[in-house]
Amino acid sequence: MSEVDPYDEVMRLRDLLRSWGVEYYRNDAPTVSDSEYDRTLLALRELEQKFPHLVSADSPTQRVGAAPLEGFETVVHRLPMLSLDNAFNADDLLDFDRRVRERLDGAQVRYACEPKLDGIAVSIVWQEGELTLAATRGDGRTGENITQNVRTIDSVPLRLSGENIPRYLEARGEIFMPRAGFEAFNARARRDGGKPFVNPRNAAAGSLRQLDSSITRRRPLSFCAYGLGYVEGMSGALLSHTEAMAQLNQWGLPISEHSRSVPGIDGCERYYEDLSQVREGLGFDIDGIVFKVDTFAEQERLGFVSRAPRWAIARKFPAQEEMTVVLGVEFQVGRTGAVTPVARLDPVFVGGVTVSNATLHNADEIARLGIKVGDTVIVRRAGDVIPQVAGVVVDRRLPQAEDVAFPDSCPACDSVLVREPGEAVWRCDAGSACPAQRRAAIEHFVSRRAMDIDGCGEKIIDQLVDLDLIKTASDLYELSQDTLAGLERMGTKSAKNLQAAIEDSKNTTLSRFIYALGIREVGETTARQLAEYFGALAPLFTATDEQLQEVEDVGPIVAGHLQRFFADPGRQEMINSLISHGVYWPAPEVQIGDLPLSGQTWVVTGKLEQMSRDQAEERLRVFGAKVSSSVSGKTSCVVAGPGAGSKLKKAHSLEVSVIDEAEFIIQMEGWQE
Repeated sequence: MSEVDPYDEVMRLRDLLRSWGVEYYRNDAPTVSDSEYDRTLLALRELEQKFPHLVSADSPTQRVGAAPLEGFETVVHRLPMLSLDNAFNADDLLDFDRRVRERLDGAQVRYACEPKLDGIAVSIVWQEGELTLAATRGDGRTGENITQNVRTIDSVPLRLSGENIPRYLEARGEIFMPRAGFEAFNARARRDGGKPFVNPRNAAAGSLRQLDSSITRRRPLSFCAYGLGYVEGMSGALLSHTEAMAQLNQWGLPISEHSRSVPGIDGCERYYEDLSQVREGLGFDIDGIVFKVDTFAEQERLGFVSRAPRWAIARKFPAQEEMTVVLGVEFQVGRTGAVTPVARLDPVFVGGVTVSNATLHNADEIARLGIKVGDTVIVRRAGDVIPQVAGVVVDRRLPQAEDVAFPDSCPACDSVLVREPGEAVWRCDAGSACPAQRRAAIEHFVSRRAMDIDGCGEKIIDQLVDLDLIKTASDLYELSQDTLAGLERMGTKSAKNLQAAIEDSKNTTLSRFIYALGIREVGETTARQLAEYFGALAPLFTATDEQLQEVEDVGPIVAGHLQRFFADPGRQEMINSLISHGVYWPAPEVQIGDLPLSGQTWVVTGKLEQMSRDQAEERLRVFGAKVSSSVSGKTSCVVAGPGAGSKLKKAHSLEVSVIDEAEFIIQMEGWQE
């Protein structure tokens, strides 16, 4: 610190953090990434540790969140809602464990481990079993009264169930927006010209801070309990965090199915690695793992520091948001002709991978962001979601930054771009005459969930299209082994394997075939419902608008896309060509009402060993079952593999039949007879 005065640097960092805190906590519109905020907070904490005389009570290192918003009543928490210290690497976690054991006389400690959901911390109170109050964390001591909004969230019980319910129960937890709901909400916002949310965390915050609870009701929010607050009037004592969470679950509160209790810091590291492996497959964002000393007696001995408990720490995952620079913007044409702007980025490590491209969605999104080439931007990547530019850091804009010009014609074939009324997307109107659309349609056709032609990746398709060896998907079935072997980096063995995969793909299902055709807005679920309703392909060619809309989830827009697709002579010719090349699917032998599981609803949970969950669900549908993602009183049976959590517990509480994978296989053999 020889060149910078410590006092000036501390003041600068505090001003930055306070400004960012208002944007993040109060306005739900962050202008820097989470990782940038964390790095700055860590720098301030290290400075204050080095110069203790500079520590003050109003420092961001001593506070939690932000002051309550105006417009909501203020709630004073009966017990403070503190924040957690962070561990950014394995050494930080080891130091935490060392400090814990030193204060507990060196004994090995048992830790409760749970995912750190990326949402909004809340306090919810039930009196005599009835929900009476819900509040945000706020500054840790006072929060906002959001009771009416929380009452609209289906996963929050309005009345507790079970026995030994306390007279006064305060549970702490996280309200969050699952990824599927977040993506659907933003897709609607972009389509309707609204403002999309930056990330699921801000979507949850913005939804909770609505003065009109009917708006909150329409948002896809969920709740997960992670701890106890103030409790009064309960017989018996809860001895540990794990025991308390199990009790909350018995009273009807959802808890994380991924929670575990493990011995020692080695168990914590194993849990961290295990959850890291499945993080991308979760249906919600987590930004780390919380480790808590499990027993309440040891927690009490350890106590608190000013803003955090000594008995808990958050081990952070690699950031899902980072900052980088836009090097340029390119425009890609998809299989439906949609022109999508893609930002070319200075590569940055985010969400566990190096990201060099991010979608900008459409022209309206470019205008909303106000993005320019050369801008510093916040890039977000969560799970399998395509990296997105979440915001522009306007304060870092350079004078030479250039506007992004949306093209007037198709970048692939120079055809006219059209924009249908009510849509945000510009599309090339050339259809199959556009090489980019042909290429994208073939890539979709061969994909795993479509015709599943293993080994036919983008680079192979690019060569086949560029060499004019294929124009449509049906041309794949005319390729010889010699032709394939002549492609770049394709030897005789690889060519033989690819030709075999093309041949194997001829045996498919009607639903897969419909999905593989790449009809606009017809995903896997809609394709399956069309196959089940019509039973064959021919009726789809002549189906009326009314007939199509009788299919579940098919409305007038999708019906219109289907009619235009099957009325197109070129697409009819391609379908007939595919069938003439030997593509086929088994004809239905029985009506859906005659199938052994007709009218039943099944749930598959946990990790199966002899098949994937997708395969198990597909087999259930073949036998007539409806497959659901949640357990309810209407569930007929649950197939539970190792690692099954809250769904299995709920099935037991509702007395729903539960079988393991071995029993499932035995039952399938019986259904086939």
